[in-house]
Amino acid sequence: MVLWVFGYGSLIWKAGFEYDDRRVCFIKGYRRVFYQGSTDHRGTPEYPGRTVTLEPAEGEICVSSFYNPNAHTTSNVYLYENLIGFSIICFLFKKTPLLKSICFPDCNGWGVAYKVSKEEDEQIALTYLEVREKQYDKKAYLDVYAEPMATTPVISGVMVYIASPDKKLNRNYLGPASVEEIAKQIIHAEGPSGPNREYLFQLEQALLQMGCEDKHVMDLANEVRRILSEKELTVS
Repeated sequence: MVLWVFGYGSLIWKAGFEYDDRRVCFIKGYRRVFYQGSTDHRGTPEYPGRTVTLEPAEGEICVSSFYNPNAHTTSNVYLYENLIGFSIICFLFKKTPLLKSICFPDCNGWGVAYKVSKEEDEQIALTYLEVREKQYDKKAYLDVYAEPMATTPVISGVMVYIASPDKKLNRNYLGPASVEEIAKQIIHAEGPSGPNREYLFQLEQALLQMGCEDKHVMDLANEVRRILSEKELTVS
């Protein structure tokens, strides 16, 4: 039996386990948000950091692009409508080193799916992930899609860890806050895995390398940079 794992946070750039295939893909009906508190990786119990989780966002369909070294076509234009009636055009420029896309601003369900085929690798991966993702109280099995117009998933039953907003089950859930408040928390938090801001910047960079501009992530990253820049000016 083959295991597929979907990553939408640090798993995008750091799997931490052996895998046979890695695919850029997206999920429908969810959006990535910095609502989960981290007391074991990017923060402490006294000063939690913030990491991403997924929250339901019914009707959202996203489109983006990724670098394909084997592609030789000039460009493709996809026009489609999402479930709540908006239209979007995505231009895929396949001759550039990094393909860029024009995305509906609230579409941020992009991530990567990892395939683990060998039974021994699967057991090692699951054991590792259960420790790494221990503050994520829910496991879901979702469909992932690879093409903008696709109605059929490219992979079904992909495992994904989600931190739910249920405080009884997930005591580390922090929930929504203003961009300014979340940015300040991220700046000051640091845990065994490093500074919280490092996590944010690495996620931003990983998504940009995939051709995806996640507005929520970029707004936070820009606000963190603004605050840090002001602090440097004050010190100097």
